[in-house]
Amino acid sequence: MLLRTFLASLLFLFAFPATACGPDSDCQLGERSYRIALPEGNEPIRGAVIYAHGYRGSAAGAMRNKGLIKSLNERGLAYIAAQGVQGTWNLPNRPGRGSNEAGLALEVAYFRALKAKMVEGHGVPADNIMFSGFSAGGMVSWQMACTLGDEFAAYAPFAGTFWAPVPKACDGLPVPLIHSHGTSDKTVPLKGRRIGDTAQGDVYRALKLMAKAGNYGKWRSIGTRGDLTCQQREGKGANILQLCLHDGGHTFRSEWLGQTFDAFVDAGALR
Repeated sequence: MLLRTFLASLLFLFAFPATACGPDSDCQLGERSYRIALPEGNEPIRGAVIYAHGYRGSAAGAMRNKGLIKSLNERGLAYIAAQGVQGTWNLPNRPGRGSNEAGLALEVAYFRALKAKMVEGHGVPADNIMFSGFSAGGMVSWQMACTLGDEFAAYAPFAGTFWAPVPKACDGLPVPLIHSHGTSDKTVPLKGRRIGDTAQGDVYRALKLMAKAGNYGKWRSIGTRGDLTCQQREGKGANILQLCLHDGGHTFRSEWLGQTFDAFVDAGALR
């Protein structure tokens, strides 16, 4: 019933012109919302980054990083801040929710509708959108990669992966994915930690899941990208898999998002 109501509200939304919204005001999407910062000028939009906020975060909070917005807009990219539900996301196995299939279906519907809105309402190329997020938003990124696969061109989770247990298989994989994480992260350690009746997943198990889904070569060092030290496995076409580490804790730096988009461009996953 919740899913039908949500989808019906999305159809209602698309039947009428969008009201003005942007980085400082919510854009309604059925019962949900998002915020968007578009590049200035009359040039066609090159692509976009959809960003999922962390636990207890918000789209409004994600729009306060003016340096990040500037770096993406200067690349000709739209920056879209997705909005969770009461500061969190409906993911499988999160504390108190078990498998949460109905909740996941709502998130899948939301992000599909968000992509459609980017393409139809804002002129974003459908095949040049990177999905990203930090902490709980990184968990969203892995889950959407698992579920939606190539509906988005590339995925860039930061400091977050699945809630345990990591799936044994995903219909959406393999996809181009770059995972970034701090080796001293105690909030979301690389191997996860228990929280209430569940636990965070192990990043290395998630990477093995991806490797199992595609015909990847061996890990090889590809050097540094800013503060990140990266290694990579190559699959077919542009299906790269990268693990980029820094020696800090549970942190996110604004320049990493643009640098990661550039890395996907170099690999041919984005343009």
